[in-house]
Amino acid sequence: QVQLVESGGGSVQAGGSLRLSCTVSTWRYINNCMAWFRQAPGKEREGVAALYTGGGTYYLDSVKGRFTISQDVAKNTVYLLMNSLKPEDTAKYYCAAALNSGCGSTWYSKSFGDWGQGTEVTVSS
Repeated sequence: QVQLVESGGGSVQAGGSLRLSCTVSTWRYINNCMAWFRQAPGKEREGVAALYTGGGTYYLDSVKGRFTISQDVAKNTVYLLMNSLKPEDTAKYYCAAALNSGCGSTWYSKSFGDWGQGTEVTVSS
C-alpha cells in the first residue's frame, strides 16, 4: 500500500492548461500502473490516462492530443499535463496506483488498490 497525494487543480478558462501532480509515498515495486481518473457531478468515474512505469502510456479518446501523462522517478511523482482544456473536462481528478502490475489496453477497468484524495479542476467557457 502507498499513499498518493494530488495537487495542481484549479480553475481555468477554456483553452487553458493545468498540470496535476501525484506524489507517491514510495515506489515499492519497479513496475506499476499509475493512472488518472476523473468524476464529474452526476457522472460515473472514467479513466483519463494511465502510465506503466516500465514503459507505455494510455489515454481516453477524448483527451488524446491534449493531455500527457508522465513520471519523474527521482521525485516519486506522476504528472498529468492538460492543455486545451474544455468545459467538459471539469471534474474531480484522482490519482490511482496498481502496484507490481502492468496497465494493458483495458487499464480503465482494472483494480487499482491505492487512491489519492482528488483535486478539483474547473474549466469555464
